[in-house]
Amino acid sequence: MLVLVANLGSTSFKYRLYDMSNEECLARGAVDRIGQSESNCVVEIGQWKDERQIPVEDHGVAVTACLQQLTDPQHGVLNDASEVAAIGFKAVHGGRLSGVFRVDDDVLEAMSEMNAAAPAHNPPYIAAMRSMREKLPGIPLVAAFETDFHQTIPASRREYAIPRDWADEFHIRKYGFHGASHRYIATRSAEQLGRKDARIISCHLGGSSSLTAIESGRSVMTTMGMTPQTGLPQNNRVGDFDPFAIPLIIERTGMSLDEVLSHLASHGGLLGLSGVSGDIRDLEQAADQGNAGAQLALDVFVQEIRRHLGGMLVAMGGADAIVFTGGIGEKGSRIRAAVCDGLEQLGITMDAEANRAVNGESSFHSSDSKVELWVIPTNEEIIVARQCIDVLNR
Repeated sequence: MLVLVANLGSTSFKYRLYDMSNEECLARGAVDRIGQSESNCVVEIGQWKDERQIPVEDHGVAVTACLQQLTDPQHGVLNDASEVAAIGFKAVHGGRLSGVFRVDDDVLEAMSEMNAAAPAHNPPYIAAMRSMREKLPGIPLVAAFETDFHQTIPASRREYAIPRDWADEFHIRKYGFHGASHRYIATRSAEQLGRKDARIISCHLGGSSSLTAIESGRSVMTTMGMTPQTGLPQNNRVGDFDPFAIPLIIERTGMSLDEVLSHLASHGGLLGLSGVSGDIRDLEQAADQGNAGAQLALDVFVQEIRRHLGGMLVAMGGADAIVFTGGIGEKGSRIRAAVCDGLEQLGITMDAEANRAVNGESSFHSSDSKVELWVIPTNEEIIVARQCIDVLNR
């Protein structure tokens, strides 16, 4: 059974095609600059790579263009687009719907209800899903919401201290995100540790970052809340922030509420702190050259990770492993070292040389560390593909 997994941006479409009989990735590709006069369509199948410049009006046309490449007579892996059993989406926020669903009118309506909470994510997904339903009526669409993995978090770590009727009527609570990534880390960590009851702290660090505490494969605590804007400082999103500062900003700047929120979502985070960049690589380079703003951004990022890490250690009564994933988690040896520095009394001892030598999946704890330290590259797409199969088999 073949499943196409889609990862959407407002003007981009990335995908992987899986043969779920053995979970082999048969092809991967992308379309960017959707909606412009010339869009770039790229597909990689084994050693073959095809790149075309064609006008792509919307995401539905993008999928059609990708399927044409996948059915290339010489190099394609499909004889016909109908061989694709489903298209799975790593959807973000469904509010009252949290799980994995075939895309229908109710799913689209639930996503629309949360547009204000996920303005950068939901509208592009909704538009793409509507377009694909129209252009590819024979292929089932499946929405796997990022919030699904976090439904097991207990109420005491999920609810905000707000009036009860607001929470109930407007579905306001801590949802958590990066669910596919944390679910993959839960599964793969259990395999590496050889036990299903392990206590894992999954550190998904990248342009968007979150930590999740996992017990026996279940999410029990996470850093993101009602929206993907919260939790750790993100690349250019503010993270945790006191909402009562917003009226002051409006008063002093003359900006509207929408303008302030847009600014916090695009000029905050590491970019806002540093005044240099939201990219950790740029910040490390600038800090090495003496830029105080860049060093401050790095320090705040590390301290926020450590603050949440400490809370999760207390919540679970310790941990069996701390796992780093995502672009920063996998490549950022300096960030990993700073996060783990001085935690020996908590049973966390890093092997500095092993940390610097990390390449792909590997451990970097010392031989006497009570808590194992791992880097495990995530695979969100295979999680979505598995969830698609589950939905089709219901």
